[in-house]
Amino acid sequence: MARARKRQMARRRLLSWAALAGALALPPLLHAQPAAWPSRPVTLVVGVPAGGAIDAYARALAQHLGELTGGTFIIENKAGANGNISAEYVLKAPADGHMFWISTAGMMTVNPSAYANLRWKQSDFRPIAKGVEAPLVLVTHPSVPARTLADLVQWVKAHPGKVSYASFSPGTPSQFLGFQLNERFKLDMTHVPYKGSAPQVQDLLGGQVPLGFSQLQTTLQHIAAGKLQAIAVTSEQRSRYLPQLPTLAELGHKDLSSTIWFGLFAPTATPPAVLEKIQAAANKVQADPRYRAKLEEQGFDVSSEHGEAFARSIAAETARWAEVVRATGFKASN
Repeated sequence: MARARKRQMARRRLLSWAALAGALALPPLLHAQPAAWPSRPVTLVVGVPAGGAIDAYARALAQHLGELTGGTFIIENKAGANGNISAEYVLKAPADGHMFWISTAGMMTVNPSAYANLRWKQSDFRPIAKGVEAPLVLVTHPSVPARTLADLVQWVKAHPGKVSYASFSPGTPSQFLGFQLNERFKLDMTHVPYKGSAPQVQDLLGGQVPLGFSQLQTTLQHIAAGKLQAIAVTSEQRSRYLPQLPTLAELGHKDLSSTIWFGLFAPTATPPAVLEKIQAAANKVQADPRYRAKLEEQGFDVSSEHGEAFARSIAAETARWAEVVRATGFKASN
């Protein structure tokens, strides 16, 4: 009996060790399945006030990401310091895939050169997708008696020190193109910065500021209605939305060519599995004909650039604007 009991106990120990060894050999995913993503509402943080051109992109992206993932995506506007406040806000949140940053070309590629004490770095964010891209358009109030760039230059020269130009934010292509126009033609315009494209266009419509480089999406309907006069676009090719309008490149100023874009970024510290999921989801959304049609109706060109290709574009643009910032002597304060 004693021997039988010992053999039984030995057999039980052997089976226990075998079960443990088998459990240890199982793939890690069978031990702890990763939490589903998204597990709660996801916030897309926008660094400008509500009502501007970026809203159309942000809302469309949130809607289609929600449909694709089954999650809830909401927009939160955190304006100030040309997007720096929104960048810092995102980085202070847990990097768990439930808060992302919608940045602009100016925020991502100009700010690193324009702000001496920037409290975030490009490397803090991973480029997910360049969402939409568009040229700026040089517009004037209808009271300005100019319909061509040459006429506009002559009109400004006839009023030295009395003409101002509006930008949708300091330290953006909107400001720098105005500065370069000033320098190119030896004008004497004063820069009037705004906090977003919506208030910029509002004052252009009211005639408080006679001209400026504005976002195509916020001016297109006003150009069509004759409330603003378009002079030229800043893309290298004519815009399909204003095919009759010349480019600055056509007029002999190719070096002033520029486009603006809005894109989706994730904190670099986000878990790799979640980064893969948001990247895959964003790629699918960008390829969705319904999503593309929705944004194209509002004057956007939907980009297919994402991931590493997007990162390379950012690096090239950053180098370009760094030279412009040095040339202008522009310094921004946080």
